[in-house]
Amino acid sequence: MTRVRAMSLARQLLALQAGLLVLLLLGVAALDAVLDVRRDQRAAVERVLGIAEAIALSPVVAEAAAGEASAPGTATAELQPFAEAVRAEAQVSFITVMAPDGTRWTHPRPEEIGGTYLGSRAQALAGRPFTETYTGTLGPSVRAVVPVFDAAGGGRVVALVAVGVTTAQLDQEFVRSLPVPLAALGALVLVALAGSALVSRRLRRQTHGMGIEEMERMYSSHEAVLHSVREGLVVVDPDGRVGVANDEGRRLLGLDDRADDPVGRPAADLPVAPSLRDLLVDGRTATDETHLTDERVLVVSQSQVPWDGNRRGAVMTLRDRTELEELTGELDSTRALSEALRSQAHEAANRLHTVVVLVETGHPERAVEYAVEQLELSQRLTDRVVESIEEPVVAAVLLGKTAQAAERAVTVRVEPGSHLPAGLASSAAAGRDLVTVLGNLLDNAVDAVAALDDGAREVVVGVRPDGADLLLRVSDSGPGLPDDVVDAAFTRGWTTKVAATSAERGLGLSLVDQVVRRRRGTIDVTGSTFEVRLPLEGLR
Repeated sequence: MTRVRAMSLARQLLALQAGLLVLLLLGVAALDAVLDVRRDQRAAVERVLGIAEAIALSPVVAEAAAGEASAPGTATAELQPFAEAVRAEAQVSFITVMAPDGTRWTHPRPEEIGGTYLGSRAQALAGRPFTETYTGTLGPSVRAVVPVFDAAGGGRVVALVAVGVTTAQLDQEFVRSLPVPLAALGALVLVALAGSALVSRRLRRQTHGMGIEEMERMYSSHEAVLHSVREGLVVVDPDGRVGVANDEGRRLLGLDDRADDPVGRPAADLPVAPSLRDLLVDGRTATDETHLTDERVLVVSQSQVPWDGNRRGAVMTLRDRTELEELTGELDSTRALSEALRSQAHEAANRLHTVVVLVETGHPERAVEYAVEQLELSQRLTDRVVESIEEPVVAAVLLGKTAQAAERAVTVRVEPGSHLPAGLASSAAAGRDLVTVLGNLLDNAVDAVAALDDGAREVVVGVRPDGADLLLRVSDSGPGLPDDVVDAAFTRGWTTKVAATSAERGLGLSLVDQVVRRRRGTIDVTGSTFEVRLPLEGLR
């Protein structure tokens, strides 16, 4: 057994194929032999029945039977030479013509003449020909018995004709026919062995002569690595079909459902994000590219697999950056808010210093008036936001973004009629999605108007339930997006900002689009106005 396992897979396959082919061909030969025997028996039955009927219709037999009635012994003298001549010509084992009582008038063995026929006669005496297999004086035989009717008419049976072929003769005929099929069988075996040898040679070349144990170890290592790595892995073969996808890769692509099993499917048909599907189909080399799905932010790398100078497919690795992106966004917001608070603290210190100087210079009334004026100005926006936006997460986003915008000389105001009751975004995921949509839209709007050299720098925010949807609207006083770039603006990497790299640019609107698609909402862009609708049912 150890020696067998040490053989290469190709040699084992050759031995197995050769054994199976020989057994298969032998089985086919045995089945064909059985069918041939049965076919020969059926042909023998038809042949002896036809010969017996022909002899029974011969006038020689009817006349001999009539003569036997008047001169006993004449029937044998007349019919024995006739029966033997026909038997030799027809190559049957025996032809027996007998009286209705079974007394033989003819027989291949003359000593049996005059004896009683061994076999059934009742149906023939009733006027019906029949066939049977019976063991007579010559051994087991297939025979037919046919009645001979009176030549004068009247339907009286005057004699019986029995014609048969022994099974020994059938066996001899079958053996004589064997050389041709045996030669064909031998040729088939040789052709099959030659084909198996060619297959074995090709397999040995493709498996590099590895044995079963080596392949088992390789497969075990492959499975262990494939399912233990924390990165997603997808391998596409040269035909553009997915050959391998580990558990993490299926999860990150949203294909962990068995109905979406990607293995064996064309990469072009995978239900994944278009950017990922295009990357898989194209097979180009990619390093740490950011791609968005409905649920995740993925960092994707892809490399081609060369073999013998040809491209043999591509390997894609995926890493989940969703939580990191959320933390990065929260960190950026916190940093910007802290900068705004620091600036406001500095401004508050200046205002406090002004109040102190007014008091010291003998203008206390003016100091009080100035302090009240500044307090009302800073409180007015907070009161307006808190009164209309009761949801604390959204209110905090608006207040933070307003403070950041003020540092850039941009005014953010809440659209009249805005209202968002507390508890509308009851889940943490819903609150996070609202922050993503509002935060990114406000950031883009503030960036757009902050770059203006003159004119009003204003951003207007509207938040309110509208029927079955939550309406989020952000508009600014900037030039807005041309109609021909609206679709491109929501793709990964699109940006109007100047930066040394694109690693941190072009994700804002893509993240908004991700949330909207996941929430089954809509985005409408008209100039500088972005209107997002999210179903309320999904936010509760």
